[in-house]
Amino acid sequence: MGNQPPVQVVERGPELPQEPELASPNTAPDRPSQPSLSCVIPAHNEADNLPLLLEKLTHQLRQMSSSWEIIIVDDGSRDDTLIALLPWLTRPGVVCLQLSRNFGKEAALGAGLDHARGDVVFTLDADLQHPVELLPQMLQAWREGADMVYAVRRDRRDEPALKRIGTRMFYALMKLGSSIDIPPNAGDFRLLDRCVVDAVCSLPERTRFMKGLYAWVGFRSRSIDFDPPARLRGHSDFGLRALLSLAASGITAFSNLPLRLGSALGTALAVVAIGYGIWVVIDHFIRGTDVPGWATIVAGLMFFSGIQLLTIGILGEYLGRVYDEVKRRPRYLIARRLGHSPFDPPVPPR
Repeated sequence: MGNQPPVQVVERGPELPQEPELASPNTAPDRPSQPSLSCVIPAHNEADNLPLLLEKLTHQLRQMSSSWEIIIVDDGSRDDTLIALLPWLTRPGVVCLQLSRNFGKEAALGAGLDHARGDVVFTLDADLQHPVELLPQMLQAWREGADMVYAVRRDRRDEPALKRIGTRMFYALMKLGSSIDIPPNAGDFRLLDRCVVDAVCSLPERTRFMKGLYAWVGFRSRSIDFDPPARLRGHSDFGLRALLSLAASGITAFSNLPLRLGSALGTALAVVAIGYGIWVVIDHFIRGTDVPGWATIVAGLMFFSGIQLLTIGILGEYLGRVYDEVKRRPRYLIARRLGHSPFDPPVPPR
């Protein structure tokens, strides 16, 4: 065979496992780099604002992700909201859920969340007062580990004084009588992780106060301050009556303070009445003073009757909530679903 050089055998040590590629120091390890996005927008009589909003929003979402959807929930609009949406519903990624009637903003938000399929879900209003330019900042906070990001108004000086006073009183009552911490001045402009959306949608309540539910489910949260721009077109249909109804729903859903105040007031009045009765008896036997008559009796009867009716009304509010819950009617009804989402299942061939 000839003189061939000897074959050298090189022994190798055990191969070390390759280190995984490190993520960005500002990114949580459980966050995908390109999450799918959903935007839920409840709309009621927003025909003038929706085309402007969708133009800005679709441009912003294309820069943030390659997989996104926009869910417009038409909450029983009586204007040309659906007609204004028709050109957009032919484009992929825009969906309209048309409810059978006006169920209210809380129900419309719930409908949108039930149908959102993205890893990250944004909720915002259709009146252009929730700037879409903040969405990348909210998404970055999510990448850094926050499960929920909510926008907080810096001030309310542009609102009427009565509304500002009522808002402060409402949050003060909620803080005093509830075990959960509802951040003041935080609205429906939010980012929700998929785990938060699933938790909120799993709650069985029919009458919903969404701000309270967001706080109740917990998860890691972060706030972002913002100044809402002025409404460009139209006017808000969310008037004083709707605000009072929403406040009543929030208080009765997350606080027993009215019931406790009624009990405390009844106890205090009972103590005062017993003390007054004792004083009248003692004064009669010591001084021989006759008890003066009808004015005191009539005023006392009217006062205590008013207190009784007030406490009965408070009990009625809580009993009405129980009645609404036990009927177990659906929170909303969808008349039509229009448009196409990239998350829709493929249609089988016929």
